[in-house]
Amino acid sequence: MSKDLTNSAVDRQSKGDVMQESNRIELKRELTDTLEKEVVAFLNYRDGGVVYIGVDDKTKATIGVSDADALQLKIKDRIKNNISPSTMGLFDVIAETRDEKVIIKITVASDSEKPYYLSRMGMSAKGCYIRIGSASEPMPVRMIEDLFARRIRNSIGIIKSRKQTLSFEQLKIYYNETPLKLNEQFAHNLELLTEEGAFNYAAYLLSDVNGLSIKVAKYAGADRVNLIENEEYGYCSLVKATKAVLEKLKVENKTFARITPSRREERKLLNPVALREAVINAIIHNNFSNEVPPKFELFADRLEITSAGGLPSGFDEEEFFMGYSVPQNKELMRVFRDLDMVEQLGSGVPRILEHYPRSVYRFTPNFIRLVLPYADGFDQATGQATGQASGQATGQAEALLQFCITPRSTKEIMQHLGLSHREYFRDTLLLPLMASGKLAATIPGKPSSPNQRYIVCGVNTGQSQRSNNTGHGKVET
Repeated sequence: MSKDLTNSAVDRQSKGDVMQESNRIELKRELTDTLEKEVVAFLNYRDGGVVYIGVDDKTKATIGVSDADALQLKIKDRIKNNISPSTMGLFDVIAETRDEKVIIKITVASDSEKPYYLSRMGMSAKGCYIRIGSASEPMPVRMIEDLFARRIRNSIGIIKSRKQTLSFEQLKIYYNETPLKLNEQFAHNLELLTEEGAFNYAAYLLSDVNGLSIKVAKYAGADRVNLIENEEYGYCSLVKATKAVLEKLKVENKTFARITPSRREERKLLNPVALREAVINAIIHNNFSNEVPPKFELFADRLEITSAGGLPSGFDEEEFFMGYSVPQNKELMRVFRDLDMVEQLGSGVPRILEHYPRSVYRFTPNFIRLVLPYADGFDQATGQATGQASGQATGQAEALLQFCITPRSTKEIMQHLGLSHREYFRDTLLLPLMASGKLAATIPGKPSSPNQRYIVCGVNTGQSQRSNNTGHGKVET
């Protein structure tokens, strides 16, 4: 999962407090020849770090820089071309204003492909550096050898794609909507090739046709007993699939109103900013090497997001929440940032924690689960119906139950009630009645069956008995 390098201590440095060099902060008055050394040291340091250019390292005074745009391009080019292995997706270069002057902030993430080194010096004590205190020191040979021996080889950038006849028309369309365009060398530039020149698994995930499917399931209650929807988004570019999941959850994230003695309150089920960050994090930081995609499950009272892959090697939960960054898939991170789907390196978890407590995270050795509760005790299935429990909706619910003493299809029920709006029917009547146990699906084992019917619970028929035995179904709307 994405973890913010700009944690509270570093954030304060850019908001007017006196800057101090530390194990995670390097100050430079101007761009010098030692920039790559500092970046290498942070890449090799477990927690990453931040380099500020335009701040005097002795007096801590803000000096500022001239022509920030050109300087950013120069810095990006140097980091990209002068450091090995690839740093793609592991750094951000942005301009910030401090004391009414423009400075450059370089955020550097740690990664699993250590040791990083200066390309011209090779993997040696003269090329590898590590952050010790507020200094970047040469890395001992023994540490270099140990890091290289433990270098992770299951990266999606190293794994060869099962298919080599890949097309990328969808990806090209998304890039054409940005100032960036994909040329004939895009596979090389985006590092979608193995060292041997074959498409890697990152390319496979981003290609037009692949075997990846991301599921969004919806349940009538607070458990996994009554499945009412099971949508799949995938078999296409991961970018397209991600956008489809975001759109689906945006539709599900309804606004509910509540009348208090003093005013009318309107709230979303889930905070929209946290929801978007959670979806993006789960997808781009999922461990795809074992071919297990993330999954999204909507319950009556919460959303659960489960991504494959536990905490990064050597990290514990406290370090996770402290905001240290170890991207799982730097190739995907690069593409999502190019397409403005990620605002800044490692911005996800802190944005989520602005709206939800740490307890929403659950960790196991192989998975990370995020459980986002709905606002103010609202639940997806019954919250809206509660607000409409009198009047027309109540009468319609009673009429529905009377009509469904024998099994009825969605079309039959809506015609009987004189309804034409499927979403109103589903959210106001069908889901609340199923969640309360008053109504059941007759063919729960086949959610999309055209023969799906709904019947009052407790009616002693063969169909209702099957529903009670298995308890799974899907709303046929």
